[in-house]
Parts: sequence; C-alpha cells; structure tokens
Amino acid sequence: MIDFNHVTKVFNEDIKAVNDISFHVPEGNIVVFLGPSGCGKTTTLRMVNRLESITEGTISVNGNHVNDLNPIELRRNIGYVIQHNGLFPNMTIEQNVMAVPDLLGWDRKKKKDRFHYLMDLVGLNPDEFRKRYPHELSGGQQQRIGIIRAMAADPPVMLMDEPFGALDPIIRSHIQNEFLQIQEEVQKTILFVSHDIDEAIKMGDKVAIFRDGSLMQYDAPDEILAHPTNDFVRKFVGKDRALKSLSLHSVQDLVNEQSLMQASETGKHRKTVFIDTNLKDALSILLNQEAEQLVIQSEEKTIGALTIHDIETYLHEKIM
Repeated sequence: MIDFNHVTKVFNEDIKAVNDISFHVPEGNIVVFLGPSGCGKTTTLRMVNRLESITEGTISVNGNHVNDLNPIELRRNIGYVIQHNGLFPNMTIEQNVMAVPDLLGWDRKKKKDRFHYLMDLVGLNPDEFRKRYPHELSGGQQQRIGIIRAMAADPPVMLMDEPFGALDPIIRSHIQNEFLQIQEEVQKTILFVSHDIDEAIKMGDKVAIFRDGSLMQYDAPDEILAHPTNDFVRKFVGKDRALKSLSLHSVQDLVNEQSLMQASETGKHRKTVFIDTNLKDALSILLNQEAEQLVIQSEEKTIGALTIHDIETYLHEKIM
C-alpha cells in the first residue's frame, strides 16, 4: 500500500533528517513510528502527504509516486490527525467534520449521512454536538472529532502525529481502545507517530524505530521485543521488554498452552477476569489488587484459576 524506497530528507544542504530508509506498509495495517525526539519520525510522516519535500528516493501510495500527484488532491485523499486535533475554532463540529467533503462538493444528504455515521462510530450524539463549537467540548471529545474529520471523505490512508499525546493517561487509554475498535471496522492504512513504547506495542501491527534519521528496526511489536536488532533498540524498548510483551498475549493464549487449577469457591483474595484479558493486565491485577488467583470466565462459564506462577511460567517458556 505505502512504499518507502531509499528515502532521504536533507535540510539546509547538510542536515540529514531522514537517511536512506526503505520499508513497505501493508494495506490495512497500523505502523507506528517510534524513536527519541529529532529522530526523523515526523519528517518521514509529513513526506507522505508532501508537507515536507523528498530530497532523494520515492514514496508510493497504492503504486503512485506522491511526487507525481497534485499536492492538494493528494492531501484530500489522505487523512491527517495531529496532537492538538487542529479543529477550526470558528466552525461548528459538523462544519469541522465535513470540511473535506465540502471541498469535494458532496451533496447535503451525503454529508448528513456521513456525519451521523462517524459520530455514532465514536459514541457522540450527532444532533447533540452538531452545532457546538470546539471550545465547548472536552479534550477527549475534541480528539474524537479530530479523528473522524480525518476519516470524513473515507480516505484509504491516514497519518497521525502523536494524536493522543495531549490527553491524560486514563482518557488516552480509553480513546486508544476506541480507535482500535474503529480500525477493525474501517481497516485504514495508518502511519502513526508516537514517543511511547507502550502505545506503539498496543497500537501497531508493525513498529518502525528510528535513530538520527536512520531506520533501526522495522518489525511486528512482539518481534522487536523478543529480538531487538541492536543495543539501541534493546535500550530503547527497555529492560522490562519481556513484561511489555505480556500485553501482546491473552489469557486465552496461556490457557492454550497450560492447564489451570480449579477455581476456589470462596475467598476474598480472588478476582474474576475474562479469557480475552491480556496477560499484562492480568498480572497487574494479581500484583496490585492483592489477589492470589484470577478466576477465568469464558461465555458465562468458569474454566479455572490463574496465579502469578502460571504467568511466570508462560513468560519464560513463550516470550523470554
């Protein structure tokens, strides 16, 4: 879907912000650009819709070189979301969301139907929010509007530059979950800039780790955590990379590999979780809520109990 072929970006004739990077982004994938400040991830993102020019190499979207396309038409067909949502303060929510469809000349019924669909998608009542202005919304609501505005004309590609970075951790996690649910339905091809390894692991089908403009590793999150290619990647993902890997595995994965003990009938030191809970959350409950065991529930049926020892065993056998 998106191909980077020996792409280089030079500023001021001698500063290589991006240095000879090549990789392929499959259709329908979320690829997270990760790395320290100044590593070239945002510059790489902005070259896709030609907000930054390409010095050398090519970027292709669906087989078309972006430099061969009209930049205005290119940007109308690529959704773009930034950290502070970029909503127009003097326009209503409906006007904001329909900004690109307006430019494309959509008729009134098509715009109304699309607005209702998108607002329902992010759990906001279209009639309640239609005439409001951005300052009347919470930060989380504004970010939702920023996302659906980028989706309004149904672009196949979306660029997201730290879209959740300005939100507090609880709202941020909630909107990440919402966005992943939306992605299951819409299946966009998404390039996503982040500085947070945990966000990258959670959001990305693949992760591209940059350093000083060069691409250090491009892999699935579990592969990066299990097999970092060099010391920089190993240090960047952290010493607790095995624990981070637990977020990529569910209780169901563990059940498929190990037998569970029978759940005790009573006891205050037990909690119930569903079988699709990820193992990082399961471990967190065991450690932080003083639960000695987790009772595993599947379709209203108890299938056994899980302890810290079970997770430790799985961690050593399947991840480390």
